[in-house]
Amino acid sequence: MKKILKVVMALGLIFALTACGGKNTANSSNGEGEKGESKKIEKLTVQFVPSRDPEQIVTQTEPLKNILKEKLKEKGYEVGDVDISVGTNYETTGEALSAGSVDVGFIPGGTYVLYSDGCEALLTATRKALSVESDNPKEWNDKKPTKQLDDNMASFYRGLIIAGPSEKGKELAQKVNNGEKLTWDDLNSAKWSVMGSSSSAGYIYPYLWLEKNYNKGITDLANVVQADSYASSAARLASGQVDIIIGYADLRLDYADKWQSEFARSASIWDETNVIGVTDKIYNDTISVSKKSEIMTDDFKNALAQSFIEIAQTEEGKQIISIYNHEGYEKAEDKNYDGEREAQKLLKDAKN
Repeated sequence: MKKILKVVMALGLIFALTACGGKNTANSSNGEGEKGESKKIEKLTVQFVPSRDPEQIVTQTEPLKNILKEKLKEKGYEVGDVDISVGTNYETTGEALSAGSVDVGFIPGGTYVLYSDGCEALLTATRKALSVESDNPKEWNDKKPTKQLDDNMASFYRGLIIAGPSEKGKELAQKVNNGEKLTWDDLNSAKWSVMGSSSSAGYIYPYLWLEKNYNKGITDLANVVQADSYASSAARLASGQVDIIIGYADLRLDYADKWQSEFARSASIWDETNVIGVTDKIYNDTISVSKKSEIMTDDFKNALAQSFIEIAQTEEGKQIISIYNHEGYEKAEDKNYDGEREAQKLLKDAKN
């Protein structure tokens, strides 16, 4: 009888442990407590790089706060506050992700690669393809204005070297449109506006374009200023403070209205600017997350990624992400940025 009693007690204990283990497994897989309660996150910090006017970014992305909270709630996460900010430059956002002071960053591939030890690419952006896809600058000028193609998505873009309405800018554009090759002296005698050194289109790829064509780099140019955003860079070009700006293709689409309304030019941006150089292809922007963020569990990263994908499929979401010309998002693969790593290696070697 004692033996039977021991067996019954042992079996009861096994069933009890199995039941408890089953509950824990379910909780970890769906992110909910025993009563279906959402996991609570006090604050989620999101930062954008200043590739557009910072005030415009803040204004246009404001609705993201509530939309993101709603989407995450559907997936078992109740977020108290979504804080959105704009970095003072690209490197600031990369450093914040690496330090864990920012949870999520909208950053280009160049910034991601530079800070990939401290952050992880969660999603890659898709963009509308452009009506011009060529490494020949004259072709961009012959087919102005550039247009976006609604029915064609692209996973890459190019960097453009753009000459403005200054005398030097017009001189360089005329040579290119006449089929002449620009010399190093032509470029070195011009005033340039560039972005931060981790910007793919605003620094890295144009640097490699100079290296490839002239065996020189941005650091060899006599007159270079660094802009804090493409908006300020375009304003400098319009005012004649600089002769050349560098940036993503085709940034002129984003500043066509401001060119005349805010920058006080009488003619259109298409009439007054010309492409004088085109970089190699650049892989699209990322939504990256901090590896040091305490809230970035695998389950939450999956919920966050799916939330952004779903947001991009709504009309309100499309309006928000259009600030970066993003059309949607797909899961990122780190290997897709190996080309960017090679570009940065070449850049590092070129500087040494």
